[in-house]
Amino acid sequence: MNYLKKNINRGWELLRTISGDDAYERYLEHWHTYHAKNGDKPLDCKTFFQMEQDRKWNGIKRCC
Repeated sequence: MNYLKKNINRGWELLRTISGDDAYERYLEHWHTYHAKNGDKPLDCKTFFQMEQDRKWNGIKRCC
């Protein structure tokens, strides 16, 4: 039973990574590792996702 639960959890984490659902958690992990010493604060969740949407969609210059 533990084996099944462990594999379900792994599958769920993989799905979250592929879909981008864990992007904010990965951002915070990266921020704390590389940028926390600068004295700045990380982006809040809402701002992070707004910036991600802008980054993904504002550069598209095609019609279809």
